[in-house]
Amino acid sequence: MEFIAEIGLNYNGNHTLLHELIRQASLCGADFAKFQLGWRDKPNEINHHTPESIRSILKICDFYSIKPLFSIFHEQALDLLLSETTEIDTVKLASRTLSQDLYFCQRIANSFSRVIASTGMIDHQKLDALPFEAELLWCVSQYPPDLKQLSSMPYNFLESNFKGISDHFLGVSSSLLAISRGATIVERHFTLDPTNETIRDHQISTSPGEFSTLISIGRHLSSTALHSLEK
Repeated sequence: MEFIAEIGLNYNGNHTLLHELIRQASLCGADFAKFQLGWRDKPNEINHHTPESIRSILKICDFYSIKPLFSIFHEQALDLLLSETTEIDTVKLASRTLSQDLYFCQRIANSFSRVIASTGMIDHQKLDALPFEAELLWCVSQYPPDLKQLSSMPYNFLESNFKGISDHFLGVSSSLLAISRGATIVERHFTLDPTNETIRDHQISTSPGEFSTLISIGRHLSSTALHSLEK
């Protein structure tokens, strides 16, 4: 069972806050702290990264024993990451990238040994024909989705194309539902303050207390669910 704390843009362009978000994600027990590389990334934008900031992220994650995970949005962002480290083996594809540029996705897949991909913006009928290996996350690309969208969640993840969920629903019940159905990867947006209005993502994000509870219950639920579903 793996949990991804999606920090994304929730550090508000403040690298001191970024450090604290990584620390808190580690204290919660998350396996990955995730960042968006190449989204709103121009100089003076909220998510501008440099070689120095990438090296800082890698060092902070190493210090707190949490794995860094990057969603990569364009060629320059990929080149930036590859220029700063050869030690990362897992990367993330946003559903936007997966739906718009399979050639670029193939280059990413060729550069790393493991690819995790969200699927909210791609026709699920196309997933069987992807020209590379990826661990797929069921996802609804609304922020937040209507609860009615849960009706399309796989009933048994072990019998589906999906390994887990990239969860934009409010609260953690949808993540626990997915785990009870065999999901082994859960990604949720992560913030220290869900009331922060700097960007929209804070309002759909999980606080450290909620994330810690999700991980504690989710790991126990996962072992029970997998044993039951595999029978």
